[in-house]
Amino acid sequence: DKTVSLRKDLSEMHEWITQAEEEYLERDFEYKTPDELQKAVEELKRAKEEAMQKEVKVKLVTESVNNFIAKAPPSAHEALKKELDVLITSYQRLCSRLNGKCKTLEEVWACWRELLSYLDAENKWLNEVELKLKATENIQGGAEEISESLDSLERLMRHPEDNRNQIRELAQTLTDGGILDELINEKLEKFSTRWEELQQEAVRRQKSLEQSIQSAQETDKTLRLIQESLAVIDKQLTAYIADRVDAAQVPQEAQ
Repeated sequence: DKTVSLRKDLSEMHEWITQAEEEYLERDFEYKTPDELQKAVEELKRAKEEAMQKEVKVKLVTESVNNFIAKAPPSAHEALKKELDVLITSYQRLCSRLNGKCKTLEEVWACWRELLSYLDAENKWLNEVELKLKATENIQGGAEEISESLDSLERLMRHPEDNRNQIRELAQTLTDGGILDELINEKLEKFSTRWEELQQEAVRRQKSLEQSIQSAQETDKTLRLIQESLAVIDKQLTAYIADRVDAAQVPQEAQ
């Protein structure tokens, strides 16, 4: 009987739709690791593709039902047409929900990858700060050399806040949705702790370098005064020698 065959086709499609909804849309998903999240994205992509492939089957069933209705007596129309309408509505709803969830998870995955890239960029900058602090730890030289090191450190510390703001926003977006929250909180805590420590060390080093510059400037000033004084004495003694003045005649200079 053609009606039985058509109802069987409709029933099989309904069963597949129900199974797909239960498998991909009704379950509660928890993404605690990047692998779980990536796996879920891949599964939903496959489910979306499978649903799109079922469109051919839905069209065939629709054509078969419509062809049967065109030839069958009116008494057989209503129930079969109603079942077909329910199938088409359910199928379209499933595709829409799969597309929506797949798009959402793809955006979540992109958000996670973007967060990692910003963290990587900031950690590279922190590595530079760490190396700079080590380089200025026991710096030797005069006021000018120390001043150049201080300027270099200050330029490095004038790092824009954009990346850190992005990290906070992306992390908030993910953790608000319960996505990788433990892992993200762990990464952010580690990053924030390191950032604070290096910031504080940089401030201490800047103050230390400023004091070193001041000390070096005072030393340079003292040395300059000594050199000027020695130059005056040297000039005076040279004049005495030229005039053949005996040391006994100038006891103060002799001392």
